[in-house]
Amino acid sequence: MPLTMNREVFITCAVTGSGATQDRSPHVPRSPQQIAESAIAAAKAGAAVVHCHVRDPETGKPSRDLALYREVTERIRDSDTDVVLNLTAGMGGDIVFGDVENPFPTREGTDMVGATERVAHVAQCLPEICTLDCGTMNFAEADYVMTNTPGMLTAMGSMMTKLGVKPEIEAFDTGHLWYAKQLVADGVLESPALVQLCMGVPWGAPDDLNTFMAMVNNVPDDWHFSGFGLGRNQMAYVAASVLAGGNVRVGLEDNLWLDKGVLAENWQLVERAGSIIENMGARVIGPAEVREKLGLNKRAPK
Repeated sequence: MPLTMNREVFITCAVTGSGATQDRSPHVPRSPQQIAESAIAAAKAGAAVVHCHVRDPETGKPSRDLALYREVTERIRDSDTDVVLNLTAGMGGDIVFGDVENPFPTREGTDMVGATERVAHVAQCLPEICTLDCGTMNFAEADYVMTNTPGMLTAMGSMMTKLGVKPEIEAFDTGHLWYAKQLVADGVLESPALVQLCMGVPWGAPDDLNTFMAMVNNVPDDWHFSGFGLGRNQMAYVAASVLAGGNVRVGLEDNLWLDKGVLAENWQLVERAGSIIENMGARVIGPAEVREKLGLNKRAPK
């Protein structure tokens, strides 16, 4: 497939994530105020979309607390900075098994809830975009599995569509794209869909360029996609995704470093991504153009 470079690129900033990074950098935001302020700074630096998780303000551990999501949403919407809000819906499908001889009972860290509860904050906050992790996967740790069954994805995807919130399909491997296309064929998700290609997350798709292009080649031509790589490869994937025809994601969810030995802030990662995009001869577009491109309806503060 010949490459068609994207000349009109939007940047997503993944502000904080749910990984155990809260004690590895002082710049990883924890409280709703910190998360919102970091998102707003990223938007001012050029991010058209901010992707937000929430954390326990005291411990920094990932949370599904509706009040925390509501506060983040209200702080961002009540600011004078326009940005497209993207809330995670990836939590609530975590299993941490016991040892290999005794997988049950499950261990601390298991968080399994139903589809309605996984989407409750989306229904309450009504962001313009929310994520839909489109498959089950062994995920980094020895006994942790991220679970997203076809039945669960059908239920969650249907809820998102009825709410008028556009799902961002998180694809960690080619099979996730295969099922995403089935969700569209079944009428659960609308086309053109939005996809995030997640590269280098153990044990999904490795972050080599051959695998990345296999992922790109499995995205339907009329869909929109972004791509990202973890850690030191984050900025390399800014260039790779633009060259392959996509958009980009950066942020502290995926990478803590600006340079060797220099911890990053979200706005700095966005600023650097913008420089790469512009030096490639492309243009960074803002939230209004993203809404037009993706068919989003701006949510007013309320």
